[in-house]
Amino acid sequence: MTNIAQILVAAGKGARIGGDIPKQYRKIGGKAVLRRTLEAVRAVPRIGEIIIVVTESDPYISKLIADMKNIRVVTGGATRTASVKAGLAALSKTPPDHVLIHDGARPFVSPLVINSVIDALSKAPAAVPALPIPDALKSLDGSTIDREQLRRVQTPQGFHFDKIWPAFELLDDNATFADDIEVAKIAGLDIAFTAGDINNFKVTYPEDFAKAEAMLKTDTYIATGTGFDVHRFTDGDTMWLCGVPIDCGFTLLGHSDADVGLHALTDAIMGALAFGDIGDHFPPSDPKWKGASSDKFLLFAIEKIKERGGELQHVDVTLICEKPKIKPHREAMRARVAELCGLPLTRVSVKATTTEKLGFTGRGEGMAAQASATIKLPA
Repeated sequence: MTNIAQILVAAGKGARIGGDIPKQYRKIGGKAVLRRTLEAVRAVPRIGEIIIVVTESDPYISKLIADMKNIRVVTGGATRTASVKAGLAALSKTPPDHVLIHDGARPFVSPLVINSVIDALSKAPAAVPALPIPDALKSLDGSTIDREQLRRVQTPQGFHFDKIWPAFELLDDNATFADDIEVAKIAGLDIAFTAGDINNFKVTYPEDFAKAEAMLKTDTYIATGTGFDVHRFTDGDTMWLCGVPIDCGFTLLGHSDADVGLHALTDAIMGALAFGDIGDHFPPSDPKWKGASSDKFLLFAIEKIKERGGELQHVDVTLICEKPKIKPHREAMRARVAELCGLPLTRVSVKATTTEKLGFTGRGEGMAAQASATIKLPA
């Protein structure tokens, strides 16, 4: 499997926009520009490690990525070229096969654009998304310029790491280039052009923030799904609940690991998507799911949200049982569910209740769970 790393260049000061906060940390739709860019990149499972290049002593970045893993922060240079070089240098000790370089101030990059660049690297050592120019072009003396020979290029720009890193390594510390494809061209690398996206613009001027806010107000709707699951108790040592092992001297009976909390949550997400239920996609009659970890089921549901262009907003899981005691493990469960769902901890609820000794849960015969999931989806 090809190892792909992502560099996000976020060391600029945004002087053309002004203000006390660099543009990558100003908010659009309630989220910082760079946070939206990060979430867009992380929506592509093929991307592994992410390097963010920032200014020295950046006061904002640690809080921005506090709930994210597999991200390294690197100090950049005085120019964009120097910052990219710093990001590549950070990767050079354990080099990936391919590297994507993207502007931190392009928050609307789509999975389609990113995947097209990645796919193009199977045929060329460098790839760049580009857009045709619809307007007639003139030089300052009025002469016509052939627009068919020109393209507007965007990021991410992709490269074979073992080709682009030597090219950057040879650059003088004061070298500056318009983009990374220019460095590739000077190094003699073949360049593949892929389809760009008009929405993948770089937030550069004050009016760009108004444009970005308007884009976020496209028609959407909020879907809420619910899930319910039950498993009986059986002999065993360790029980899995909401992705956390609990050593309690007994366990839950099921074809998979019988994680009743994750099963209910998976069904809640599938319900919001109107995508059937967990049994449709992972039938207990299929031996390949025997003893399977239930986080696989939840991650499958999360991926379906991304495929629909949706965004998980909040999840709530209620465990219904007399035993084991949930409270000592609750925060670990919240943290694990937040990690699996890609949500901040403040949007994940895990709680427990009893049935006052009534019914099968009251008799200690098993455990039930109910869950809800709230998802924002394109209309």
